Amino acid sequence: MTAEATGEWHGWRAAAECALYGPDGFYRRAEGPAGHFRTSVHASPLFAGAVARLLCRVDEALGRPAPLGFVDMAAGRGELVTRVLAALPTEVAARTRAYAVEIADRPETLDHRIEWLPHPPKGITGLLFANEWLDNVPVDIAEVDSTGVPRKVLVRQDGTERLGEPLSGAQAEWLARWWPLGRAEAAGGVEGTPTGALAVEGTRAEIGLPRDEAWAAAVATLDRGLAVAVDYAHTATTRPPFGTLTGFREGRETSPVPDGSCDITAHVALDACALPGAHLLPQREALHALGITGARPPLELASTRPAEYVRALATAGEAAELTATGGLGDFGWLMQPVGIPNVLAE
Repeated sequence: MTAEATGEWHGWRAAAECALYGPDGFYRRAEGPAGHFRTSVHASPLFAGAVARLLCRVDEALGRPAPLGFVDMAAGRGELVTRVLAALPTEVAARTRAYAVEIADRPETLDHRIEWLPHPPKGITGLLFANEWLDNVPVDIAEVDSTGVPRKVLVRQDGTERLGEPLSGAQAEWLARWWPLGRAEAAGGVEGTPTGALAVEGTRAEIGLPRDEAWAAAVATLDRGLAVAVDYAHTATTRPPFGTLTGFREGRETSPVPDGSCDITAHVALDACALPGAHLLPQREALHALGITGARPPLELASTRPAEYVRALATAGEAAELTATGGLGDFGWLMQPVGIPNVLAE
């Protein structure tokens, strides 16, 4: 959408797609995502170290191939992939071919070993890692009207909303299966959906079909290995009744306005994205399995080796943030093995 199109109505998916990824979109801005919000990657180098250990486990499961692929989806300015390469053992790093997938221009100072691409490469043997990517795959929004009918929410560039047509087709089918709102007949009469339960007016859902498709396409680029999606997430038993659509600008949560001035994001129905053989777990459990515990150093270290104690205490604080209940530790990890066993199994 252009500035002249402010008064036009669009579905949230189309509006956010243009606002985030269009020629003047949010994700093409020079400061990058780190200028507006903080992810696990920015919180601590411990996160990249854990991803490096995960890549090593995948390497072992694959029989130490050459090359070993590492794909960083939605790479920002290459922070994660750069730190992962630095954290790898020398022998593994020598075999690793690294890819950063991002629509923005390649940073001038990026390590020459990292290939910068707009789409993930095909035929990879290794690890594809998508940290906070799926929450920025735009989706349409459904809202229940006064008669219990889920309708598509339309939006203008200034953020004004109104309800559009009732949902139908694939969107109605996805909603009925993964995030039911209203009566089945109101949602297009999807076979097998319970009928007669009228939803509360104003309840909302984010129709995650584009995310399911995007994730399936990303997984399909792997010949063998592991695909991991890490994101704000919910499952069928924890769907938020009024949705999660929001914006971020300069480190603060703000109203989602699709004019390119802010990030537009919504939590991910990771259970809907999961393909056969996948498993879901909270970030705290995944990081614990990869050696991040947040345990405080012994107090006696403070008197015997105080500098070491201070460093260990800082590391413990960073680990605690990455695994915190009510914070980053609640993020979901969707683990999708392709031709290998579960590398985080006990």
